Amino acid sequence: MTRVAVIGAGPSGLAALRAFQSAAKKKAKIPEIVCFEKQDDWGGLWKYTWRTGLDEYGEPVHCSMYRYLWSNGPKEGLEFADYSFEEHFGKPIPSYPPRAVLWDYIVGRVKKAGVRKWIRFNSPVRMVTYDKKKKKFHVTAHDRPKDRMYTEEFDHVICASGHFSTPNTPFFEGLDSFNGRVLHAHDFRDALEFKGKDVLIVGRSYSAEDIGSQCWKYGAKSVTTTYRSKPMGFKWPKNFEERPLLQKVEGKTAYFKDGSTKEVDAIILCTGYQHYFPFLPEDLRLKTTNRLWPANLYKGVVWQDNPRFFYIGMQDQFYTFNMFDAQAWYVRDIILGRIKLPKPDAMKKDWKKWLKREEKLQDAEQMIWFQGDYVKDLIQATDYPTFDIEGVNKTFMEWEHHKMEDIMGFRNNAYRSLMTGTMSPKHHTPWKDALDDSMEAYLQTK
Repeated sequence: MTRVAVIGAGPSGLAALRAFQSAAKKKAKIPEIVCFEKQDDWGGLWKYTWRTGLDEYGEPVHCSMYRYLWSNGPKEGLEFADYSFEEHFGKPIPSYPPRAVLWDYIVGRVKKAGVRKWIRFNSPVRMVTYDKKKKKFHVTAHDRPKDRMYTEEFDHVICASGHFSTPNTPFFEGLDSFNGRVLHAHDFRDALEFKGKDVLIVGRSYSAEDIGSQCWKYGAKSVTTTYRSKPMGFKWPKNFEERPLLQKVEGKTAYFKDGSTKEVDAIILCTGYQHYFPFLPEDLRLKTTNRLWPANLYKGVVWQDNPRFFYIGMQDQFYTFNMFDAQAWYVRDIILGRIKLPKPDAMKKDWKKWLKREEKLQDAEQMIWFQGDYVKDLIQATDYPTFDIEGVNKTFMEWEHHKMEDIMGFRNNAYRSLMTGTMSPKHHTPWKDALDDSMEAYLQTK
């Protein structure tokens, strides 16, 4: 029997499981699926833990999620086409759910699909090798509770291990003697730690924007962000400012490129993440920065150098859960023999064409339409339910517009579901005043 290994049970890996279960439900004969997950539960990054650094087994903690995180994009842009928020919660809910609500939604679909039996928890993959003669992969996993290493054979491997858990940590002069707290966004957990403090945030992307906003919301004395290329340019509140790149730190004084200085108590490095696959050999390992089109992947998922090996969710993302679905259904159909791969030269030509287009993208709007076109391209080839991609793109445009209008209030807006057509209600409390991020408080069930 054909066997497929899936590495990771976060949104991308779970999309792969759901894709195969969906085919089985329609009476297709599917391979044996084994999903290896290093955490003790499913949900990937959305599975929150208080732990930072190393976990109870001495492994690097996967979670980069923090308390009080709310979705920073409208849920209408990530809704599953085969399982709506309304179906899950039994009613329409507001557009920017907190972390616990999103985790519940992701997990609700796979619970309903009954795929948990395919997952081996607490089982990180230690190495994958490929036997060219036998055309088989050898996957070595570690059963951590029993502290036992073992190797099994597979016909295909889907790598869905994510790329937002290994920090990219630059050095600035003086950090080693800074008299305050220095941490990477990956280890940020609770904004209350910085109440009454002057916080410096290095970076200008989503985590800088969101962690800065969190610290402001929970009472930081001041928030300063420092950028390399250009400021974020939002209308920040009084005690929130942007400065050109940090040059050095002396004592508690931060020095910036424009000659200005600021006394700070804590420095949070929101400097991104690395694609990190220590369990993959050179011939299977994707090497890329966080971009919309990683090289060497046909249709963004098939490994050019070995088309029996696949990656899901390795792109920079506007689209998330439903893009992972589109990718998972596409990979599934290659494995089931429904989609025939072209010859290697044609595959390379195809992804290079996308790469060329990606390199010319000028702004967020063009990037959103680019990723929308990509998702559409994949969905057209499979039986994944089609949905209004142009409508999703327009929702993202509206979201960008709302952020420029009011960066601390954009989450108070509501959008229409592209899956059910229902208008989402506005949240009962403005985001800046909603200090309880529990599912019960959000859904008003307590």
